[in-house]
Amino acid sequence: METEQTRSPHGRLPEATDAGVLRRVPDRIGSLLTVLTGRPVSLYAAAVLRIGYGLLYLAFLLREFPHRNEIWGPGSPWTPELAGKLFDQTGWASILTLSDSRPYFEACYVAALITSALFMLGWRTRVMSVLFAVVVASFHARAIFMTDGGDNLILLMAMYLVFTACGRRWSLDARRARLRASAETTKSSAAGLDAGELRHQLGASRRTLTAVLHNCGMIVIAAQVCFLYGSAGLYKVQGGSWGNGTALHYVLNLDLFRPWPELSLLADEHDVLIAIACYLTVLLQVAFPFVLFGRLKYPVLTMLLGMHLGIAVLMGLPLFSGAMIVADAVFLPDGFYRSLGQLFRRVGRSTHVREAAVSPRGESVLVPPQSASSSH
Repeated sequence: METEQTRSPHGRLPEATDAGVLRRVPDRIGSLLTVLTGRPVSLYAAAVLRIGYGLLYLAFLLREFPHRNEIWGPGSPWTPELAGKLFDQTGWASILTLSDSRPYFEACYVAALITSALFMLGWRTRVMSVLFAVVVASFHARAIFMTDGGDNLILLMAMYLVFTACGRRWSLDARRARLRASAETTKSSAAGLDAGELRHQLGASRRTLTAVLHNCGMIVIAAQVCFLYGSAGLYKVQGGSWGNGTALHYVLNLDLFRPWPELSLLADEHDVLIAIACYLTVLLQVAFPFVLFGRLKYPVLTMLLGMHLGIAVLMGLPLFSGAMIVADAVFLPDGFYRSLGQLFRRVGRSTHVREAAVSPRGESVLVPPQSASSSH
């Protein structure tokens, strides 16, 4: 027997379905807002970004230490006057142009080294993240034409990380917070009820604001990486050399980007592999934003890791490759980093047990040797 819903072409079933869809939209929006404001997500990924970019910029400054005066100092051909003219057009600023004296520049360089190290270690991360962004922006703006371009991404990430809670994991701040929490549990609170409630409300508001800023910052970082890969892939599609598979051949024969010519020539001898690498590079970059919500992202990230390592070795651009590898880490979930940390701890414990089980003479220290009285 047919019902009214199946008999009538304008029955209530489509209306009920539409109403159900409309009711689910606010629920999904509410769930999204709950995730956005509830707690910070991807804290381990943020910690990896902090450690990675702090270490990269520290290594960069140490590598250019012998040439610091010619790149950023008073001896640079890009004088502060030229930098000031460029600042008038771009709106940039740099603490390095405040004085032409050599002692001032050396003090700024030492301060930049210390700031990068403390940011990497996660000491007073909220303050150090701001100082790190100022350092990177100042050095980048002072000699914008004197670097290889790898610091462009580091500059963007340094500014984004200011808004994140990147010191919550794997940092000195996290260690201090654990010690403080364990100390507070051993003593009772003497504050009144009203003061405790007010403190609780202020703490909840602060946690909500921190979660919103952190989550928005991580979303912007992920969007920046997707835009970078997507735009690079679409730009390559328009070029004829990438379409016919010869782009990497020309790249491997650029004298300015060939630190080991013999290795570049050896790689250039395999024409078929070079063409496959060209097509695979374009495919990975164009498809990257569309594979982030499934397990396919893991092989894609692995292939991108190999691509960046190849750029670092064959083209001599370790800063750029390192910046991209660290940026890709934002797409790995916290469960991956927790399991990785547990694996390292298990390996460390097993190594420690093996070392403790063998004495310096090669005898086991866990099983004492039998005494003469226990013999037959």
